[in-house]
Amino acid sequence: MATTLVIRLSSLGDIAITIPVLYSLAKKYPDDHFLMLTRSAWQSIFVNKPSNVTIFPVDTTDRHKGIIGIVRLLHELAPVIQTKEVKVADLHGVVRSFLIDCYFRLKGKPVAIIDKGRKEKRELIRRKHKIMKPLKTTVDRYREVFEKLGYDSSLCFTGLFSEKPMKKQIRIGIAPFAKHKGKTYPLEQMEEVVRRLNESLNLQITLWGSPQERGCLENWTEKYRNATSVAGKMPLQDELVLMNQMDVMVSMDSANMHLASLVNTPVVSIWGATHPHLGFYGFNQSESNAVQTDLPCRPCSTFGKKPCYRGDYACLKQIAPEKIVEKIETYFKLRARRMAFVPNLVD
Repeated sequence: MATTLVIRLSSLGDIAITIPVLYSLAKKYPDDHFLMLTRSAWQSIFVNKPSNVTIFPVDTTDRHKGIIGIVRLLHELAPVIQTKEVKVADLHGVVRSFLIDCYFRLKGKPVAIIDKGRKEKRELIRRKHKIMKPLKTTVDRYREVFEKLGYDSSLCFTGLFSEKPMKKQIRIGIAPFAKHKGKTYPLEQMEEVVRRLNESLNLQITLWGSPQERGCLENWTEKYRNATSVAGKMPLQDELVLMNQMDVMVSMDSANMHLASLVNTPVVSIWGATHPHLGFYGFNQSESNAVQTDLPCRPCSTFGKKPCYRGDYACLKQIAPEKIVEKIETYFKLRARRMAFVPNLVD
């Protein structure tokens, strides 16, 4: 029985992407133990995890911060890793995880580290002579790490929940925020999306955000009768349960896209400075549901945090609200045979 230490400390979206790979491996190798090191803030997303998966919470802001924190972490790990056969799967590839890797290498343990494809990504986001081709997905990059350790990493993950609840009303979730401006659709334009959707009678809109974003979303709920906000009102596990009840989510290239993917909820995703070609698309999501503009400067950033060198964020502002609504309507039309009706969402 081997113990495989799996390292992915942040961010929430990247941690979410580990779940299809990790759960598939745990199911295929029930005699192995998978110890997942991740930030304590995000351990609650590991819903219905296999019995041979253990989450080891890491506090990178206090107890496990810096070199001393890493030494403390390794000391805490010692009694947990009791088998002689220990492997390390580094899915993060940062200085903190490299220190952990070095410790286990010095002990003669096999270590595999993610290849992030930085050179290919630079070629895709540079201003001139972009090489526009789909790159390897993050899921596949994670799988490669486990393949190096001798595992069969083929996927058998079907979702965090076994089924979706039956509903009489169409439910659309909207998560209008992202960590960086280059990935955030202008709020005034997103409000227009909400206004258009609100005109449909048999439809419920659920708005998602952090406690800091609650004020904006509560303002929308006062204007639009079909809209409710859950921003800052429930723990992450409950949000996943609620996402499972949505017919479709509207999201940026953000953690919410990946969380919805874990519960098999289709996502109409909006892309600005980033691009699906970079490999961060939602697990098992259809790229036909992506909304984006065709500009020669796109993509200009891997994670969306670089300032727009044009200065106008045209990649987002040029996406008309009706284009997003039409994409949602198209999705429902494709599902028409399995539904009692198709809402009229577009004027």
